[in-house]
Amino acid sequence: MKGDFNKIVNEEVPVLVDFFAEWCGPCKAQSPIIKALAQEVNGKVRVIKIDIDKNQAVAQRYNVRGVPTLVLFKEGQIVWRQSGVQSKEQLIGVIKQHTSVLS
Repeated sequence: MKGDFNKIVNEEVPVLVDFFAEWCGPCKAQSPIIKALAQEVNGKVRVIKIDIDKNQAVAQRYNVRGVPTLVLFKEGQIVWRQSGVQSKEQLIGVIKQHTSVLS
């Protein structure tokens, strides 16, 4: 991960974090969905990926027990969290429900 995680999730722009692992099959299925979502919400929501094996302290702090785990932060607060593969449509719905950045 590049940058300070706390600084990133405390920005005004909502942040969707994809906690994943290289060895995780479902994470590999989630990856292109996350990439497409990031392109669609570019500038309105920051989308970052956190490898739990390389960032164990962050994963432990947020009690990530399974991957993929997706967490939506709004001004530093967790407003949504879900484990398992999510579709782009589901994620857009979650972002719309918990933020006002997508219309």
